[in-house]
Amino acid sequence: MNEAAAVPPVAAFKDRRIGLMVFGILLILLGALVAFAIPFMLLGQLMASRMPDAPVTPMQFIWPAILMYLGVATVFIWLGIGSIKCRRWARALLLVIGWMWLIMGIVGVISVGVIMPQVFSHMPAPAGAPPLPPAAITVITLIMLAFCSVIYILIPGALVFFYRSPHVKATCELRDPVSRWTDACPLPVLAISLLLGCGAAFMPLMILFYHSIVPCFGAYISGLPGAVVVLVTTLVYAWAARATYKLQMAGWWVALLGFALWVLSAAITMARIGLLPMYEHMGFPKEQLDLLKQMEFLNSPLLWILMVAAWVPFLGYIIYTKKYFRPGRAG
Repeated sequence: MNEAAAVPPVAAFKDRRIGLMVFGILLILLGALVAFAIPFMLLGQLMASRMPDAPVTPMQFIWPAILMYLGVATVFIWLGIGSIKCRRWARALLLVIGWMWLIMGIVGVISVGVIMPQVFSHMPAPAGAPPLPPAAITVITLIMLAFCSVIYILIPGALVFFYRSPHVKATCELRDPVSRWTDACPLPVLAISLLLGCGAAFMPLMILFYHSIVPCFGAYISGLPGAVVVLVTTLVYAWAARATYKLQMAGWWVALLGFALWVLSAAITMARIGLLPMYEHMGFPKEQLDLLKQMEFLNSPLLWILMVAAWVPFLGYIIYTKKYFRPGRAG
């Protein structure tokens, strides 16, 4: 994500406008594909509701997924248009998103490879059916790994490979000579600012759809106390997003300590009482809770160990970005 490499002189760089247009069109198509998933999700809910004895997920848990898909689709289409127009802000954001997507994708694929065999081995078989043989579990896991690798490694890897090119950067700067808001912040820091901003935007969904449930160092709190924690966290994250963008040291400390405390709190809570109480507080239907209780893996220490292991590199990344901040920098 670091852009220390020099941009080629105007006379020397290769114009990548065609590539920017091709990637822009592909991003728009990807956004449309994500948007088309929403009606299929609703159709699946409708079909499940008409099937006797089939556990149906309440709509309160479907709406966050719909909003997320809608947001992702909008971002892809918006950035695709920006890429077609050779906007420098689109290139910067796609490079930041591509790196975050790729890093989280690598962690996610590794987690899938570790978790899915455990999930299938502990999943109760339908009445009268034999449990899945180990060979079948291996095949299913490999198929899921291949699919996840395409979505979470191949696609973001292609974005990073293309948009990090100094020729792409020079093309955007030539065709979009106006200084943009993404130029005012180093891209490694912009990534943290965007993560904080997304956190501030999605935290209120915990109040609207998840009964304000929050892991709190060994217990789950919900209701009014949980809502207070969520609202305070939302305000802090929103302030820190702006502060980090402005390269204020206070924003960096809030990002580091804020993420670290959330991870520590969630890890302690999961290690102490597991995930099942969280689903109970959320109001999952009894049928689904009974099914979850049969999955011993949800109480396995492997879950919180993987979560901590996934967040440690991210906290290390925040520490790495400290060099971009200066004490006492004004907003």
